[in-house]
Amino acid sequence: MDTDAGIHPGEAIAGGRTALGIEFGSTRIKAVLIGPDHAPLAVGSHDWENQFVDRLWTYSLDAVWSGVQQSFSALADDVRRRHGVELSTVGALGVSAMMHGYLAFDADGALLTPFRTWRNTNTGRAAERLSAEFGVNIPHRWSVAHLYQAILDGEEHVGRLAHLTTLAGYVHWQLTGEKVLGIGDASGMFPIDTSTIDKATRGYDAPMLARFDQLASEAGVELTLAELLPAISVAGRPAGELTEAGATLLDPTGRLRPGVPLCPPEGDAGTGMVATNSVAPRTGNVSAGTSIFAMVVLEHELTQVHRELDLVTTPAGDPVAMVHCNNGASELNAWAGLFTEFARAVGADVGPSQVFHTLFAAALDGASDGGGMLAYNYLSGEPITDLEEGRPLFVRSPDSRLSLSTFMRTQLFSSLATLRIGMDVLQRAEGVRLDRMFAHGGLFKTEGVAQRFLAAAIDTPVSVGDVAAEGGAWGIAVLAAFAARRSPEQGLADYLDTAVFTGTSLQTAEPDPVDVAGFDAFMQRYVAALPVQRAAVDHVSPVQRGENG
Repeated sequence: MDTDAGIHPGEAIAGGRTALGIEFGSTRIKAVLIGPDHAPLAVGSHDWENQFVDRLWTYSLDAVWSGVQQSFSALADDVRRRHGVELSTVGALGVSAMMHGYLAFDADGALLTPFRTWRNTNTGRAAERLSAEFGVNIPHRWSVAHLYQAILDGEEHVGRLAHLTTLAGYVHWQLTGEKVLGIGDASGMFPIDTSTIDKATRGYDAPMLARFDQLASEAGVELTLAELLPAISVAGRPAGELTEAGATLLDPTGRLRPGVPLCPPEGDAGTGMVATNSVAPRTGNVSAGTSIFAMVVLEHELTQVHRELDLVTTPAGDPVAMVHCNNGASELNAWAGLFTEFARAVGADVGPSQVFHTLFAAALDGASDGGGMLAYNYLSGEPITDLEEGRPLFVRSPDSRLSLSTFMRTQLFSSLATLRIGMDVLQRAEGVRLDRMFAHGGLFKTEGVAQRFLAAAIDTPVSVGDVAAEGGAWGIAVLAAFAARRSPEQGLADYLDTAVFTGTSLQTAEPDPVDVAGFDAFMQRYVAALPVQRAAVDHVSPVQRGENG
């Protein structure tokens, strides 16, 4: 345990005995400052949203920097209000962001095409070809799939490509000048060679790199992919320092001083694993926000390739099976917004938190199998169910009873259904066993509801804890602290167990047999009715910009 753990928060902040984590999530940019005991001292955030431009999901780089500046400013205000000191330095810093996607730059550092996020599913041809060539599953959202699709489509910018990275890698590069990625985030760009015994020296799979260069050449593009990708580092290693220009990017007021050490930038999946202490074999976690995904640390390699499963790594380099679903809680949020609008229309003074709590609580009394109702939460395409575009859909049988409780249970089941499809492959086809599954994210804030339904969906005990309340921003702050404070021989799992999660309070929900049977029945109808969802994609066109205001 850190000898500074008992220091006064104001003194810790003034003395730089802190760590700052910044995470770029799908709907919020969040900054969390932690003290020597890893407890949050202050928080700042900024809401943002992706845009659907030219049939691709994107965020502008201007929004990246304006958003992080507002988050840092809010954090500094929180420090001043709660602790009476100015935030001018931190002891360590880390950056995390949504994984995968495509950020392509030329030799001068200019962006070649708008940021293509993980949410895009236009890379089907590339993903299928690369999966066949490499003998591993290459998902639609991986950076290499985006690159190869751009090559297949003959996009002009490919010939000027000098550097390819993720959002976390881009922000880290601008803050430090270092083109580096944590191994967990890098594993969502290109396959990692996990056969190397020393995890600290693991890199991209060399034979696959060479094969990709050949495929590009066959398509008329000469490149060396290894020269375009960021360097790889593992948790606990230093990854540069905050430059003067980087400090100004975070804090235009000039109060933040340069020289702060940074840990390797990571993806939100990796920081979620840290935030739930799920980095050891036979542990896993589910993160639910705009997307929903499960990360399960493996004891051994899988027996075969499954398109539903990605093979990535923990921030320490251990192999992980990832079930990633593009669609999580966004459609659920839309329904909650509708109910909020109705409540205010009839004169009820209610806030979003009360609406969510009321709706989620109602779901507990709903029919265990959804009572003849079905919902598909597909705002975007969903590769696990072979859908390139999304059309949110609610349908019910004529004899179903349209009650609030069953409607809400159906909506919550829908948020977990695609995840269940992938977890079935992992648990049933591959026989992977889990000692514990942790859950975090906005879906699990209402106590005992989504947690209970997830336990039923995967027939596994599900725990939630108070430490992960600040999510991935707290997770990357912990990784920054780990890089700054760990002993040379200490591994990440041991650091989390002995220095971070001691005395953590957890609430565990065991699978209820009635819920398990109900979810199984719901899934049978859900899978059987997928052609209805596909028909909706084929026959319901998205509203174009300018239509209906």
